[in-house]
Amino acid sequence: MKRNTLLAPACLKPSDLTLSKCKDILSELQLWLEKRFKAGDNIMELVVTRSQHMDQLLAGLWQRVKLDHYPELSLVAVGGYGRGELHPYSDIDLLILCENPANPDINERIGSFITLLWDLHLEVGHSVRSVAECIRQGEQDLTIATNLIEARLITGSYQLFSTLTDATQPDKFWSSQAFFEAKRQEQIARHQQYQDTSYKLEPDIKSSPGGLRDIQTISWVVRRHFGAATLHEMVSHDFLSQDEYEELLDCQNFLWQLRFALHMCTQKADNRLLFDRQRAVATALGYVGHGNQAIEHMMKRFYQTVRRVQELNEMLLQLFDEAILGHIAMDVKNLTHEFRLRGTLIDVIDPTLFIRDPAAILRLFYHIALHSQITGIYSTSLRLLREARRELHGFLCEQESCRHFFMKLMRHHQGGGLALTLMHRYGILAAYLPQWPPIVGQMQFDMFHAYPVDEHTHRLLKNIYRFRHSTTKRQHPLCFDICSRMRKPELLNIAALFHDIAKGRGGDHSELGAEDVQGFCELHQLNKADTRLVVWLVRQHLLMSVTAQRRDIYDPDVISEFASQVKDEIRLDYLYVLTVADICATNDNLWNDWKGSLLRELYFSTQKALRQGLENPPDLRLTIRENQRQARQILLQLDTPEALIKPLWARFTADYFLRHTPEQIAWHSRHILAHSDANMPLVQISQQPSRGGSELFIYCPDSPNLFGRVAAALDQKNLNIHDAQIMTSKDGYALDTFIVLEPDGQPVSGDRLAELCQRLTDTLVSKHAPLIRIRPPSRRHREFSVLTQVNFLHTKRSHKRSVMELIALDTPGLLARLGNIFSQLNLNLHAAKITTIGERVEDFFSLTNAQQQPLTACQQQQLREKIVAEFQQAEAD
Repeated sequence: MKRNTLLAPACLKPSDLTLSKCKDILSELQLWLEKRFKAGDNIMELVVTRSQHMDQLLAGLWQRVKLDHYPELSLVAVGGYGRGELHPYSDIDLLILCENPANPDINERIGSFITLLWDLHLEVGHSVRSVAECIRQGEQDLTIATNLIEARLITGSYQLFSTLTDATQPDKFWSSQAFFEAKRQEQIARHQQYQDTSYKLEPDIKSSPGGLRDIQTISWVVRRHFGAATLHEMVSHDFLSQDEYEELLDCQNFLWQLRFALHMCTQKADNRLLFDRQRAVATALGYVGHGNQAIEHMMKRFYQTVRRVQELNEMLLQLFDEAILGHIAMDVKNLTHEFRLRGTLIDVIDPTLFIRDPAAILRLFYHIALHSQITGIYSTSLRLLREARRELHGFLCEQESCRHFFMKLMRHHQGGGLALTLMHRYGILAAYLPQWPPIVGQMQFDMFHAYPVDEHTHRLLKNIYRFRHSTTKRQHPLCFDICSRMRKPELLNIAALFHDIAKGRGGDHSELGAEDVQGFCELHQLNKADTRLVVWLVRQHLLMSVTAQRRDIYDPDVISEFASQVKDEIRLDYLYVLTVADICATNDNLWNDWKGSLLRELYFSTQKALRQGLENPPDLRLTIRENQRQARQILLQLDTPEALIKPLWARFTADYFLRHTPEQIAWHSRHILAHSDANMPLVQISQQPSRGGSELFIYCPDSPNLFGRVAAALDQKNLNIHDAQIMTSKDGYALDTFIVLEPDGQPVSGDRLAELCQRLTDTLVSKHAPLIRIRPPSRRHREFSVLTQVNFLHTKRSHKRSVMELIALDTPGLLARLGNIFSQLNLNLHAAKITTIGERVEDFFSLTNAQQQPLTACQQQQLREKIVAEFQQAEAD
């Protein structure tokens, strides 16, 4: 690296270090670092160079304010700066060490020194302490203790600094044992803050599990116990092999490059790789590709890197546990002639076993499933497992003995627990399945998929495992019931393993995954019937969620069509559990009671259709009569005069009784009959959340753009519409039902119900349309551009209504703007299904024209052009 091209502050006299000159030096340093980074210079040299130049600048400024005249002072670097590691905007952590309490003159000069650093816009963290104060505070605070252990003298009294160094030796200050245990607990607590996962859409490069802090934890423990200044010294202490050291260094270098680029792009010391930063960081690191490929390639490397760091960190902390705390002689007993237990950790007896017999790798995990007391893999065995994984020639599934134990694991009731998690964590799934390595760390740059494909699949399998245990019965009772009676749960596990395995290859991942799982089933000798079921599940794993969330499941034709694709109840059971597990594993905020109610209703409606036979479609007249009978019975129990019920219902269409439950019909009827002024709108919100959300019912004389007015009012209250049934009575009254939820997916808060009813009433009475809130998109949404698409779908009901699909960027006020468009074109809205998938909406609307007929081709084109133009203008604004 050409350091002679950069002016070193040491070349200048302290008197020349004016504020202006110092700013020039720092600006030149920053530009030089960026230039050399872009040129591909070694990241470690760049980080060290900034630290060295900062040393020289601070030493010069120390002299400029004449602090060098006081031999009882030392200027000490601590934290990352103490390690000699400074990224472009890293904090400058300083300790000003004084022999005795500072006198006023010294305090004044220290104040001038720190003010000068602030004037240079440096992020400075500083403290002024005596050695005694350092020791006293360090004994009480682990962070201060860690800073003192890695302190480094910049300038000033060497003797005073040596006194501090001597006072912080392990025999006097934080013994190796106490420091190690405290650091381990600190790491556990930090990991818990990030839900023990690095696989977040917006990870923290420094603090997330597997991030730089995990590498620093290793360094701190090594420095405290061995006195080692570098990670490489661990090789000489036999705690790391040379290969492991190089792997750890490679991980650190990549994370440093990522952090360096992030600081450059944001021009501040923020280590969060947020959505709106990822594109710039990927470009700075030289990643290229169409669309979001550059970001996805960068994040894939990141996820793969943090997984390697976590694996090494876990192994090394176990080794430190043995060396520092002396736990090597924990309770040991043999499980078999191949494996033993060390406490609660499984250990291999013969260190050559995995190399000699790769099937033993699968036997290891099978024993983890067999023995519930096992909590993990012993460090030496983990190292042997890593080495054997690297020595494999081909994939484990190519060996019959491995296939035997893999299927035993899939069939075991504990196989989906810890055993599967450890196989995922330690790369054994990637060593077993040839299709697995390409999806490791494979992410999608959107707000819907919160995890890389491999981690999502792991979470899906864990959900299925939990569904079999009573602890989840309360949250997912139907899944628990189905899993309890499932004869071959391994088929569900295999389908889950392959459902997304073809993502990232291009093409339809469901079809490609179905081809892959066909080969897997044949290789593992599943019979033809089981193979057909698994292949169908992989091919159709999205069928149920798409049908429930985007189709009108109260339309008998939709149920009939779905049932004809499912064909039998066995498939329905497997598909339902797979669907729920898949949704819950996609995004922590995705599952809510609304989605749960839709899927349950679809399940039971389909089950009923299958039981009565697909050749015997339901008689709609019987369904209507049964709904009326049950609703009448509810009303009579509430002392509603029967003489009032018949004339009211005579005003309603048959479709109304078909698309509402008896409970809804009774609820609507009771409030309409009690409503005294037919010219005033009736607005009711169910106190009991219906179908997973709050049910809003509006009854009033029908008027143009009623939907848009309601949508605008709800948007002003920050509520989301998820479903709408828009109906009109025979005498022109709106009978509109909306399912609304709070932004967190919960029903409307009880303390908001009265105010919301009043706001909607005022909106409907007002002669003026409510204002559509003009709000900028969120920080995350600004990173996405979704092409607005308007499609008209062919369905069995197309001869009665037009079904329009809208795909667009999720923007504030979207539904209100859409309602205005329908009104402007004199179109009637009959039903809406609102689905938000991350940053995009995929909504469906049932429409007719002014003549109550499906839209003509000309009208469809006119509507399409109007929506696209309106939404493009809204995004531009």
